[in-house]
Amino acid sequence: MEFSFARRDIVRLLKQPSRSICGITDQTEDQFDNLEKHTQWGIDVLEKYIKFVKERAEIELSYAKQLRNLSKKYQPKKNSKEEEEYRYTSTKAFLATLNEINDYAGQHEVISENMTSLITGELTRYVQELKQERKSHFHDGRKAQQHIETCWKQLEASKRRFERDCKEADRAQQYFEKMDADINVTKADVEKARQQAQLRHQMAEDSKAEYSSTLQKFNSEQHDHYYTHIPNIFQKIQEMEERRIVRIGESMKTFAEVDRQVIPIIGKCLDEITKAAESVDHKSDSQMVIEAFKSGFEPPGDIDFEDFTQPMKRTISESSLSNSRGDGKSEPKFGSKSKGKLWPFIKKNKGAGPEDFSNLPPEQRRKKLQQKVDELNRDIQKEMDQRDALTKMKDVYIKNPQMGDAASVDHRLAELGQNIEKLRLEVQKFEGWLAEVEGRLPPRNEQARRQSGLYEAQNTSAVNSCAQDRESPDGSYTEEQSQETEMKVPATDFDDEFDDEEPLPTIGTCKALYTFEGQNEGTISVAEGEMLYVIEEDKGDGWTRIRRNEDEEGYVPTSYVEVYLDKNAKGAMTYI
Repeated sequence: MEFSFARRDIVRLLKQPSRSICGITDQTEDQFDNLEKHTQWGIDVLEKYIKFVKERAEIELSYAKQLRNLSKKYQPKKNSKEEEEYRYTSTKAFLATLNEINDYAGQHEVISENMTSLITGELTRYVQELKQERKSHFHDGRKAQQHIETCWKQLEASKRRFERDCKEADRAQQYFEKMDADINVTKADVEKARQQAQLRHQMAEDSKAEYSSTLQKFNSEQHDHYYTHIPNIFQKIQEMEERRIVRIGESMKTFAEVDRQVIPIIGKCLDEITKAAESVDHKSDSQMVIEAFKSGFEPPGDIDFEDFTQPMKRTISESSLSNSRGDGKSEPKFGSKSKGKLWPFIKKNKGAGPEDFSNLPPEQRRKKLQQKVDELNRDIQKEMDQRDALTKMKDVYIKNPQMGDAASVDHRLAELGQNIEKLRLEVQKFEGWLAEVEGRLPPRNEQARRQSGLYEAQNTSAVNSCAQDRESPDGSYTEEQSQETEMKVPATDFDDEFDDEEPLPTIGTCKALYTFEGQNEGTISVAEGEMLYVIEEDKGDGWTRIRRNEDEEGYVPTSYVEVYLDKNAKGAMTYI
């Protein structure tokens, strides 16, 4: 009976509902798969944000580069006329704007640099660390899963062995009982059957003990697996994921802070632009224009009324000019009230002008001469600075021969001395011209004027002379009246140059709108209102060739006369 109880106990143990470890394991594996997908998605989001910040930094850098190029493009070129234009308040404000735009571009470069270093670089390193950590956690999780599955397999094997031994013991018991009940079986066979049943029963007991031990071990491992190992791994994965979320949030905050840090500096740039704009002074700019371009001449006088109801006649006799020259009146000087000047309408001399700027109005000439004197003084100062430096170097070489040969700088010192002397002579020359303009020195004679190079002597025929000097027969479009002693050229000197030429045909008439004093060869003096003959029209250089009589002809500024060309003349037109 005891043996039967033991048997029933084993059967009851085998019939206990087993825990579906496979189902639990599959569920755990599913959770690992879900977490693996989610954490990979989180890394993808982080990498996407890194790419976004990188592209934003590239945009900022490109924008800064374009701003710098824009500022550089509109900067005035050094030693050019454009640089001189930046003395006005409006152009100074524009230049300040360009400089501030350059600083503004620098702040965008700072944004790009900070985003690259503080966000892109840091997050890129963090992503690599995150991938390694994630890989480690899921490796530990899979390792734990494999361990519990191994334990489960051991338990299943122990259970099947216990089940098999129990069945073998049951069959041996049944066989023993059958043999024991059979009267035809010998006692030896019954004893053998009984021993076999006891052996099987012992094996079943051993399997039971092994199965019980394995089961206890598995339950312990399973408890640790589901209550310790897996929760710890899940906790680490959760912490890792939370750190990723916090990190991307901090990066977004840094993204905003990088912009916010440069806002004060950008604000200062904009404030400076506003300040520069507020410094624009239209009155000051207008005054500078007036100072830069004022000529110093008085405006022309009123034009007399001409009565065209009377037949055209010469308003002034052929000897009017000579009479006016000999009437004892002094010719107008700079600053006097002269009626025959319309300076704004006279063309400027083409090409390089004379060295003393005598082709310019008085005020313009004074400014140019002063600028030249200042420039020469600056050159002298530079040369003197170099000479002083070389002198000090020579003294050092004399005191310390091992440092260099003192005689090696003598040649350069001599060159500098010669340069300084030449520059000083130039300064004296220009200061002399400046003194003449300002009325500090007596005027020079005509011979001195020729030697200074104000105009070239006319050695060729009058026709060639006029053709060569068409732009300005007297060296100037402005026909300025200097303070030099005027040496009138007799009409006979001028006529001699035309003795061998046939007189040009008359192509029309003209009326002098203003008085013009032709002081140089090739020009002719006219009085306001005088009627003369046109023998050569303006060729585009601003001069018209006219004739008073058979003995007097020359050039006058086209703007000084009103021309009436004959209708039959070639290219007939009226100049006003």
